[in-house]
Amino acid sequence: MISKLASRTRKKALKKIKPKSPDELSASWIQEDLLYSGKGRALFMILPTIGCSWALSETGGCTMCSYISDSFLEPVEASEIIEIFDNIISSYEFEEKTAVKIFTSGSFLNPEEFPLEAMEHIISRLGAMENVEEIIFESRPEYINQEAVRRCCELAGDKIVEISIGLETCNEKTRMIKINKGFSNSDFEMAVNTISDLKRDFNVRSKAYILVKPILVSEKRAVEEAVSTAIYAEKVGVDRLSFCPSTVHRGTLMEDLWRNGSYRPPWIWSLIEIINRTREKVSVPAIMDTSGFGTSRGPYNCKKCNRDLKKFIIRANLDQTLVPPYECECRSRWLAELKFSETTASTDIKYSEYS
Repeated sequence: MISKLASRTRKKALKKIKPKSPDELSASWIQEDLLYSGKGRALFMILPTIGCSWALSETGGCTMCSYISDSFLEPVEASEIIEIFDNIISSYEFEEKTAVKIFTSGSFLNPEEFPLEAMEHIISRLGAMENVEEIIFESRPEYINQEAVRRCCELAGDKIVEISIGLETCNEKTRMIKINKGFSNSDFEMAVNTISDLKRDFNVRSKAYILVKPILVSEKRAVEEAVSTAIYAEKVGVDRLSFCPSTVHRGTLMEDLWRNGSYRPPWIWSLIEIINRTREKVSVPAIMDTSGFGTSRGPYNCKKCNRDLKKFIIRANLDQTLVPPYECECRSRWLAELKFSETTASTDIKYSEYS
């Protein structure tokens, strides 16, 4: 049922896409970040590809993701990707330790999405750069095999190669039915084990993305699932965790529910609860993404505390500390919603209608 709805929504969204060139679809920026060696900086880059094969399939892809709308939707030649990458790299100075994070709106290790020639050029060039400490990219589990990972590690030399996997949740019912992710816990475990087996020969790591509050999940359950997933991921063997609070992307099933008042992004209070509880239960580094904070489509509390709490979470990410206590009158509303959220589910409660 969810797959059919996701597919219908995806097809409608793809028809509305205004064509852009690969150059227009590329982007890059630098920001402070937490590296394995401590505080440093990260270069984020988005490289154009045909897009995620899962999202382009008849399944319709994941219910919260619209990155396919920022893809070229046709194969991009390796030479064009290489030129865009080289231009990005040449525009930055690498005078301090840096992590390079490569985003392709899909799986970097899927050769049908990302040409092998382009992958080899990118990893080789980054591997030869003195102040690049980490090379980070994403892949679905089905493309993570010994041959592909070994090839990347050999090209990267002594750099840390980190492969990020969108686990989203350890609850298979939520992942399969509500997120429409299309892989099982055993698929995830096999991918992480493949990476772990190669640690004897290479400086390779794994990271799990954890989605906070998918559709059809209550606020209380969203908190519990996120913390449980962090514990599970560490037990499986991941080296780092990244919580991704839901933001409402255009052209997704999540947006359809949001527009109809049947979905609300998570409270920032919930994110603080998650990161603080995770710090107490999990030893691997964990960060909370703050994209979209304080907007109607992203995590929000109220105008009085959104900005302050975002700053506190960013600091807690960099220092790997607890978010300090903070008081705001909206916290009582959040506590009430947690208490009754199994009744209201993920519905967006319009408090102004009752005041």
